[in-house]
Amino acid sequence: MRFHPEGRKVIVVTFLVLVSLAFIISQYVAFQWLRYIFYFGFFIEFLWTVAFFRFPKREINKGENNILASADGEVVVIEETLEKEFYGEKRIQVSVFMSPFNVHVNWYPFDGKVVYTKYHPGKFLFAKNPKSSELNERNSIVVENKNGKSILIRQVAGMMAKRIVNTVEIGDRTTQGQVFGIIRFGSRVDFFLPLDAKVDVKIGDKVTAQQTIIGEW
Repeated sequence: MRFHPEGRKVIVVTFLVLVSLAFIISQYVAFQWLRYIFYFGFFIEFLWTVAFFRFPKREINKGENNILASADGEVVVIEETLEKEFYGEKRIQVSVFMSPFNVHVNWYPFDGKVVYTKYHPGKFLFAKNPKSSELNERNSIVVENKNGKSILIRQVAGMMAKRIVNTVEIGDRTTQGQVFGIIRFGSRVDFFLPLDAKVDVKIGDKVTAQQTIIGEW
């Protein structure tokens, strides 16, 4: 299993902390059954941390007309909304909620180039909260294809997420299915599509990054 580079330090630190706690428990907790409960909890915590940073290798559902999901998770919003940050016009918002058990690596949805990116500090509301898209810590990226059509992708931190990581710069060339970032510990990704785009998902759908087509030009 591959792991995202962002997770390597976290995994090592988590392991060392849990081993230290296990040693303390072994020395100061008298009841054996209680020690085993602690050990089991530490083991589950370590497995969850390792699984969170997994970096799967997948076959990309390539297609010039395809707008692929950038994140694994559940579709929680599909609505026409006024996108104020970049476009200043109505767009179709499609939001994917990532639970703590989903893969949290993010991938580009189509070939093109980055024409805008901006980080916004903010709150850590529950990521399913409609206000989280505008109030939470977030990072916005606009990717434009060769025909001049674009979408805004917004990485939104949630209650557990404490860091949004990406390597995006204006002018970067994007490749469909290429990694551009990760959000640590629970969050969502919003897509703002043009009104003439065809939406291929519905509320409640489970989507898989690099494979599920969320829309078409």
